[in-house]
Amino acid sequence: MISFSRIAAVFIKEMVQMRRDRPTFAIMIMVPVMQLALFGFAINTDPRHLPAAVELRDDGPLTRSLLASLKQSTYVEITRIVYSDAEGEELLRSGDVNFLIVIPENFETDFVRGAQPEILIAADASDPVAASGVIGALNEIARTAFAPELERLPARLRGGAPPYNVVIHRQYNPEGVTAYNIVPGLLGVILTMTMTMITSIALTRERERGTYEALLSTPVRPLEIMVGKTTPYIIVGAIQAAIILLASRFVFHIPFMGGVGAFLLVISIFILTNLMLGYLISTVARTQMQAMQMTFFVFLPSILLSGFMFPFQAMPAWARTIGEAIPNTHFLRMIREIMLKGAGLADIKGDLVPLVLILLVLAGIALLRFQRTLD
Repeated sequence: MISFSRIAAVFIKEMVQMRRDRPTFAIMIMVPVMQLALFGFAINTDPRHLPAAVELRDDGPLTRSLLASLKQSTYVEITRIVYSDAEGEELLRSGDVNFLIVIPENFETDFVRGAQPEILIAADASDPVAASGVIGALNEIARTAFAPELERLPARLRGGAPPYNVVIHRQYNPEGVTAYNIVPGLLGVILTMTMTMITSIALTRERERGTYEALLSTPVRPLEIMVGKTTPYIIVGAIQAAIILLASRFVFHIPFMGGVGAFLLVISIFILTNLMLGYLISTVARTQMQAMQMTFFVFLPSILLSGFMFPFQAMPAWARTIGEAIPNTHFLRMIREIMLKGAGLADIKGDLVPLVLILLVLAGIALLRFQRTLD
């Protein structure tokens, strides 16, 4: 016969255990809160206010109407005005802008004469999701901008095709293949998940097996323990990177345009950064279960706020601020620039330096958190 008193006793025991295991309880509460915040406020599948540069070769009323119409559409945010092809291409290749709008010479004169001047829109199509919305709306934006001027044109020019052409160049991914964006990003996601998870149980496993005390009794220093426990997994990370890279080249036919040296350097630093992050978690967690839960708590933002699934520039400012502190954000930018845009070390230093700083900060905190006692 069921005894409600025995059930109550077990219930009270579990409540006491939950109260003692405060980190686990806190994670259970914070995970749904974090998911609500990320999916409700940070994620945007309709990218707006994407940075764009304008290369001005002709400046007049029509040009100003077009720029005003682009701003009013909220699809792009004009952040730079350039006056040379080289400067515009550099901004596009470095990822500082997603679009380069080129207004040709004598645009105003050719427009009025019906000479079909071309407005060139160079789009960074390495992220097809970010580029597709703007590309689809550009013709309508131009038509709206030039509508008043079209009414004043001679009758012979009003009935036919518009007296201008909008030419779109999808650079770095002309066919808009999603794999070009997703597969290099998977390299960062997989390394983040596996490297962090493996090392997050480095010390908690010692505690649960009762060997942590024996480890502390040795003359091994905290730095030596950290290096010894993390370096074996560099080989594992290198094997994973090699498998994904080979698959991207021979299965998905993704080009590799950049230098091998820059690629290896970025991969090495990123693997070390995630190993340090996992090791830091192991100095905080008391059990392997807590370590796994904390890993998930870190892993979710690294997917959603890094630009892997959703365009980074489309997120609100507070989400981008958090994203800049996530190693995967900088890694994804660099790996895509190296593979798809042929970037070298000089081109990626803007993301390489922050990644190195994050590595040093994580390693420093992990060393400070290491305890020489069992308490």
